[in-house]
Amino acid sequence: MQGYLAALTTVLLIGMVLTRIFLLRRTGTKAMHFGRIDKTDFLIPPFALFYFYTVFAAAFNLPIVSSQRFFRSEVISWVGVFLCFVGLVFLLLSLVSFGESFRVGIDIERPDRLVRKGVFAFSRNPIYVAFGLVLLGQFLVFPNWIMLVYLAVGTWLFHRQVLREEEFLRKRYGQEYAQYCNRVRRYL
Repeated sequence: MQGYLAALTTVLLIGMVLTRIFLLRRTGTKAMHFGRIDKTDFLIPPFALFYFYTVFAAAFNLPIVSSQRFFRSEVISWVGVFLCFVGLVFLLLSLVSFGESFRVGIDIERPDRLVRKGVFAFSRNPIYVAFGLVLLGQFLVFPNWIMLVYLAVGTWLFHRQVLREEEFLRKRYGQEYAQYCNRVRRYL
């Protein structure tokens, strides 16, 4: 059961982001800017697809690279499901707080206002916190070395993107962003 729920969080996470992108497109806002600044970002999708397959393979007993588990614990697995759903709630709150300002990647052509309301009053990067919670939760549900590597690499990639975005925001919003950084933590 926990495996199915963890796999469902993947579908819901992707669905929420894509739905937001399509809704913004209807209003004339181009929300997809992935890979515009650094073309190496295009190396990420194949690894993401392998990750999605790994989650679904583990959940639905499909062929998988490694079925070896670090531990087997019903309680820890349910904690993982809980973290996955907390991550989804955090993502939903982030998307609502973002409003029309949501972008995938850095929009250097049409940057919007600095968002500081809602969940952004507690975390400067709630979407990355949400993704991190889902990755951690899925690792606890499927505790193998592949998921551990994805957790570590995903955390590094999120942090790398946060640093890129912070540099852009510092240049774009100057003192307003500096004051925001003094009040609100980078993650939690």
